[in-house]
Amino acid sequence: MHKVSWTRMRTFVVVADQGSVRGAAAQLHVSEPAVSAAMTHIQKQLGVSLLAKTGRGIRLTDAGQVYAGYCRTILGLLDEAPAAVQKAEEGRLRIGAVATASEYVLLRPLASFRRRYPDIDLTLSVLPRDELFLELQYHETDLVIAGRPPRDSGLVIRARRPSSLVVVGSPGRFPDPAVATWLLRGHGSGTRDTTLSLLDQLQISPPTLTLGTHGTVLAAAREGLGVTLVHADAIERDRQKGLLEVLAVEGTPLDRPWHVITTKTPTPTARLFVRHITDQEEVGAAAAFHPKNPPSG
Repeated sequence: MHKVSWTRMRTFVVVADQGSVRGAAAQLHVSEPAVSAAMTHIQKQLGVSLLAKTGRGIRLTDAGQVYAGYCRTILGLLDEAPAAVQKAEEGRLRIGAVATASEYVLLRPLASFRRRYPDIDLTLSVLPRDELFLELQYHETDLVIAGRPPRDSGLVIRARRPSSLVVVGSPGRFPDPAVATWLLRGHGSGTRDTTLSLLDQLQISPPTLTLGTHGTVLAAAREGLGVTLVHADAIERDRQKGLLEVLAVEGTPLDRPWHVITTKTPTPTARLFVRHITDQEEVGAAAAFHPKNPPSG
């Protein structure tokens, strides 16, 4: 039986993430020869090549991609195991959210949850949708708030909150959005993918400008650089101040609710948060999510 220690697995995952032995050594605070020796040991034990050189760095082979997924899942479960047996009110909760949800949807219920359960070790990470779902699948995050997860991901939607996507621009600047520049989020963004699908559906090919973050895209729209597709939750204040207006575009608004998502076996603290965020008396009717497939316990 080929056995690889969890420390070598962790080293391999860091090498895969960093794309270089040097970067992994710096993150792990060990020497480069130590990292190289660990990689050689793993590949010798398994009898397959997991890494291949590319330019100044390295990339994962097909076998390396598969093995990295197993390693991340194993390490994630090891890290999650203590939290699974702790009291919910004294446990750990790692929440992941896409940028729009973190800024406009999550903060109010998160604040009331913090006041209600001050002893919980709470962290929030803001990442693109695809990265969040991978982290959740690998048990590196306990709960995610984003759009709908991929159908074959094995993840479970626990609650939802209505929301819609609308096209917005600086008032009076874009009488015909079809010929305007469309401002896009970075790769891995669900809103970016939906925007490109909408343009295909409309059979138009306007100029596009990728600006990366949610905040930058909205700021560019306010300055008149172009139009953008965005959750209505994110532009209410700008509409009230006259900085943005909703534009009439065929096929919009799009129904795109927010979802609270966990694995099939959420930790006690994750279950507690689901109950909290669906409690209208605690978070308010406007901010509350509606339960779906509530986790037992």
